[in-house]
Amino acid sequence: MRSVFKVIFISMCMILAASSAQAADVYFISPADGESTCGEFNVQFGLSGMGVTAAGYDAPNTGHHHLLIDVEELPDLSLPLPKSERVRHFGGGQTEVMIQLSPGTHTLQLVLGNHLHIPHQPLIMSEKINIEVCAE
Repeated sequence: MRSVFKVIFISMCMILAASSAQAADVYFISPADGESTCGEFNVQFGLSGMGVTAAGYDAPNTGHHHLLIDVEELPDLSLPLPKSERVRHFGGGQTEVMIQLSPGTHTLQLVLGNHLHIPHQPLIMSEKINIEVCAE
């Protein structure tokens, strides 16, 4: 019985920790959907309706960015986002990054995570954009 209450308590803490503002929106400032670029390029993240904080800092209506690159199937969004070359974490509260991708067509998408890297609920996720990277 005790373990049931413990599971319920932990679940409620995770739900509360990952709650988000209803009117929040995350988006790309640059690049634009369909843009072509060569070599290293700047990706700027936009956020309205919430604030940006570093991972580990639990403040209401805040979070930090995660950049998904060429992710076709989303990971389990009830868990911390896994860090990889395709799921990049910006736990320092960064709002832009210089990246270099191989030539070809790529997709980019943003997800706002809480202090534990768990996506907020309701989900704060950008539209997926397409970019074309040329060979230098």
